[in-house]
Amino acid sequence: MPEKYEPSTKSIESILGFINSGEVAIPEIQRPFVWKPKQVRDLIDSLYNGYPTGYLIISQSPNMRLKDGTLSEGKKIMIDGQQRVTAMMTAILGKEVLNEDFEKKVIKISFNPFAEEGEESFKVLDTAILKDKRWIPDISIFFKTDFDSFTFVNEYCALNPGILSKDINARVQKITDIKNRRIGVITLNRELTVDEVTEIFIRINSRGAKLNQADFAMSKIASDEKNEGRLLRKAIDYFSHLAVQPEWYSEMCKDKEFANTEYAKKMEWLKNDTEAIYDPSYSDMLRVAFMYKFNRGKMKDLVSLLSGRDFDTREFKEEIAEKSFKKLKNGVMDYMNEYNFKQFTLAIKDAGFISNKLMNSDLTLDFAYTLYLLLHNSDIDKTQVKRYVQKWYVLTTLTSRYIASPESAMDTDLRRISEKGFCKYLEEIERAELSDVFWNDGLVQNFETTAVNSPYINVYWAAQVRMKDDALFTKNCAVSNLITVIGDVHHIFPKKYLQKNGINEKSKYNQVANYTYLDTPTNIAVGDDAPNSYFSKALRQIQNGCATDETQIGNITTIDDFNQNLHTNCIPATIKDWTYENYDQFLLERRKLMAQKIKEYYEGL
Repeated sequence: MPEKYEPSTKSIESILGFINSGEVAIPEIQRPFVWKPKQVRDLIDSLYNGYPTGYLIISQSPNMRLKDGTLSEGKKIMIDGQQRVTAMMTAILGKEVLNEDFEKKVIKISFNPFAEEGEESFKVLDTAILKDKRWIPDISIFFKTDFDSFTFVNEYCALNPGILSKDINARVQKITDIKNRRIGVITLNRELTVDEVTEIFIRINSRGAKLNQADFAMSKIASDEKNEGRLLRKAIDYFSHLAVQPEWYSEMCKDKEFANTEYAKKMEWLKNDTEAIYDPSYSDMLRVAFMYKFNRGKMKDLVSLLSGRDFDTREFKEEIAEKSFKKLKNGVMDYMNEYNFKQFTLAIKDAGFISNKLMNSDLTLDFAYTLYLLLHNSDIDKTQVKRYVQKWYVLTTLTSRYIASPESAMDTDLRRISEKGFCKYLEEIERAELSDVFWNDGLVQNFETTAVNSPYINVYWAAQVRMKDDALFTKNCAVSNLITVIGDVHHIFPKKYLQKNGINEKSKYNQVANYTYLDTPTNIAVGDDAPNSYFSKALRQIQNGCATDETQIGNITTIDDFNQNLHTNCIPATIKDWTYENYDQFLLERRKLMAQKIKEYYEGL
């Protein structure tokens, strides 16, 4: 079997030259630099001392057949070593990098040519170093084309009496020799398939930050100059950053090249956006735009299409790459559209998911937005789009549809929706996934969990929000307000009460069926009392009034309202007679009530 790569070594000067000339693309320069300044310092120290610094891995895109029938040599992309090369470019060449706040900074590494034993020869520049004449504040001066070694040595000796020119000259020579240090370079075979290159990319980068096909797709986008991939990638990065930090808009506008594009105009509305229900990452944006415009669910296919792959002939063609970039751009533009984005988030909120803490799957939300874009641009009744998106989001959340093998599931759903039409396919999925067995048994069993962020309890809270439920023991104190403002979940059978009576396992007393939202005064009034005690007390207070030595439990004033409040919060009516001995019975009964509430909620969407 032939080797899938070719090893070689190249000088740092050559590598940085390749990057500057564009011969090798390093897309990560366009994105926030994740290394800490100390890591940059450590790399320079290793290079100075001749220590190994690892291999760089370069992928060569397949040759592409142009429209005139000729072949164009594929672009070279660095798929491992971006952070090291970026570190060298900022420290050695003085290039600006983007920090995590998307601010442009130069990381300056200082050099002490005469560091004594136990002292560091290199440090990140700070104010103390600027005051110490032994330190050279910025090593990038040694690599400038107009660097004059003779003048520098004389000036350094004048500032540091006692230092001999031959000694400082030797150290200057050693640090400038960094550019001649050899680094291992692995160039992947051009004949590797896109799938193989993607797999290599993911595997070699798994040592650091977790990467996936979306990362590789973003690298592919940024390296394509002909189709303005760099601007498209910026649009995706900038939108996802603004969604989290609207105040960053003024900083974005400093990028003059980007500020004058149609992308910038399309996302201008985000500068005043305060909604936090859906703050997409670049991966979310890319996935939704891809699924929406290409009707595919597997991100590896996007890399192939952007490379110009013809899935039928297995050739790589220029017109396919151009068409794919255009489709992806249109998908991103529709994604960023203010009306689309706000109508989608409004649909999710109107379904009861008013806080991002009620969301437990980004992929489920991504597919819901994809569905919104598909239906909004179809012949389906526009007044029904919101309802369909809500039902699909709740259904896929309850069934964890996009948790295991999510891309395969999304790919299948997109294909079936296209073939059968959404309404027919939804009916089929409901019959298959939401039968009576699910509502009466499956969902009841799913509630047997202590996971406070499980999809089942989150949908239950959303149901309470959607149905405008009041919190337990209260009137005109909505669960929605407690979720978003001042509330927290509390044990219906208090934890200390259960522990005092021998139920000490967290897996027992922290069952989600034992949770409800309470306002703070009610929680204090309940304390650690047994349910039969505080429920009976609340009922007695309604019937006879609150005694002077008692704390009022809630603000309900009639028996009918009390009973309705129990029903609203899925509390069995017999709880006023129950103690810890009835705890297991309580959990089972409440799980059933919660499951039926969700069924009523879903059918009402």
